[in-house]
Amino acid sequence: MDAFSIISFIGFTLLVAVIAWYATRKTNEKSADGYYLGGRSLGAITIAGSLLLTNLSAEQIVGLNGQAFTEGILVMAWETLAAIAMVITALWLLPKYMQVGITTIPEFIEKRFDSNTKAILSILFLIAFGIVLLPTILYAGSKAFITMFKLNEMLGLSETATYWVCVWSIGLIGIVYAIYGGLKAVAVSDLVNAIGLLVGGILIPIFGLKMIGDGNVGEGLSTLWMESRDKFDVTGGVTSSIPFGTIFTGMMIAQMYYWGTNQAILQRVFGAKSLADGQKGMMLASFVKFLIPVIVVLPGIIAWQLFGSELNDADAAYPELVRRVLPAGLLGFFAAVLFGAVLSSFNSLLNSSVTLFGFDLYKKFFNKAANELQTVKAGKRFGLGLAAVSMTIAPFIRNAPDGLFAYIQESLGSLSVPILAVVAIGILTKKVPAIGAKVVLVGGVIMYLISQFIMSPIFIQSALDKAGIQGSNFLGGLEDEQLAAYFKEIGVTDIPAHMEKISLIEAEAYPHFLHVMGILFVVNIIIMLIFGALKPKQNIYVPKVTRVIDTTPWKWAVPVGIFITLLVLSTYLIF
Repeated sequence: MDAFSIISFIGFTLLVAVIAWYATRKTNEKSADGYYLGGRSLGAITIAGSLLLTNLSAEQIVGLNGQAFTEGILVMAWETLAAIAMVITALWLLPKYMQVGITTIPEFIEKRFDSNTKAILSILFLIAFGIVLLPTILYAGSKAFITMFKLNEMLGLSETATYWVCVWSIGLIGIVYAIYGGLKAVAVSDLVNAIGLLVGGILIPIFGLKMIGDGNVGEGLSTLWMESRDKFDVTGGVTSSIPFGTIFTGMMIAQMYYWGTNQAILQRVFGAKSLADGQKGMMLASFVKFLIPVIVVLPGIIAWQLFGSELNDADAAYPELVRRVLPAGLLGFFAAVLFGAVLSSFNSLLNSSVTLFGFDLYKKFFNKAANELQTVKAGKRFGLGLAAVSMTIAPFIRNAPDGLFAYIQESLGSLSVPILAVVAIGILTKKVPAIGAKVVLVGGVIMYLISQFIMSPIFIQSALDKAGIQGSNFLGGLEDEQLAAYFKEIGVTDIPAHMEKISLIEAEAYPHFLHVMGILFVVNIIIMLIFGALKPKQNIYVPKVTRVIDTTPWKWAVPVGIFITLLVLSTYLIF
């Protein structure tokens, strides 16, 4: 980066920090509501911005564009179907949650089942945040900066050392926002960064299309459509990362878990001034989410058109596109925006981890007589420890054999299925007892892990052996040179054809992980219903409506939700 880029990067980053400090200077961070929920003072626009930035980070921008580079527009399902899940959450789940004035999802589970069920759920969330999500966010952000700006050359360090520097730098700044600023500081900084990300993110495909069209965006789009037409097909084949049938099974399970039960997401909405504000914020975010593929999918296809044959690493497609098409004067601004997006996801998850520990675990297991100030302080100490663990794990994710985005989704499948099943049953039924929820929360995770890490490899290797194919699903973790040496050793000459045959056999030998999620969701529901029939709950839970905030629903929520849903469905008809 040149001097102007560095100045613009530092300037925008400091501007966000100053705005966040100014907006939160009068918030009482010593109370639980003040620290965890921003004093329940967040408006619709702030909520929408925070939701988008909590979700949209380097692992989304880099990972999805990398998948689009390889597979095309079909990966937009992760974004467009999210809009439908957000609409369902706003119309159905938010009223259930906010009318009882909860701070966390486990708190809702405690009211419906019991305190031990809440504790199990809180622990599952913390495991997901600390071991999977926080480290991958730090790693993905570091990968983006190192690739785009060649930081290892700039700092004169090895690539490994540069990852450690980036990971800990992002993490330490995130700690300041999340642990010492509370939710409102996180949400306000998210809003500012969301505006910057939308502006900067849209500029990348515009400049890319201008390059394709020799200075004309329209001509570039026409050329892209005609010459890369196969990239604009949403019906993924059996070997793709999203076979079309998964849209109707596990895809919606994953989306509903993330937007309807994930504490890191819903904490933004729980901080709303009213139910109507929460619904407006989520609806606004869902509409923008429908448009997000322009930022997280289209650039990957543009990168394929511009330099597809030159690039071996799909995850490097977006950083390389930014480096090639963005004018030098805007590079620092975009770096600051991307830094803000990474920071946002990290500090949002860390803030939610602090909330879960302090509110759901500390008072139950460590200090039952703790007051609000003690609870907040305990949560902050836990957050520091969790951040240190995640920053230590993150650099080692470089050794993961699969693509980053697919790794995240498949790993979270172990938690999303049982958690969503328990929340859904908790809302829809009154007689399923706590023991049913506990069995599913623990057993559901175990069933998924057995399916993906024991049964799947056995079935796939057996199918490969029967077909007489040498090789297995471990090949995806080898470097190009290692792969070439391995195939040379076993006498394979046409490596692409051989790998394609292996992929087809693997896909047909065992269900896609999204199908597995759909199947296990139904199994978990059935298990809980059986418990409800055999050992029905005696003391029926009756929700008590809170008076803390206005719980009157937004009068336009239903028509706006229908409109957004029709927009999403129209994209699948077009493509």
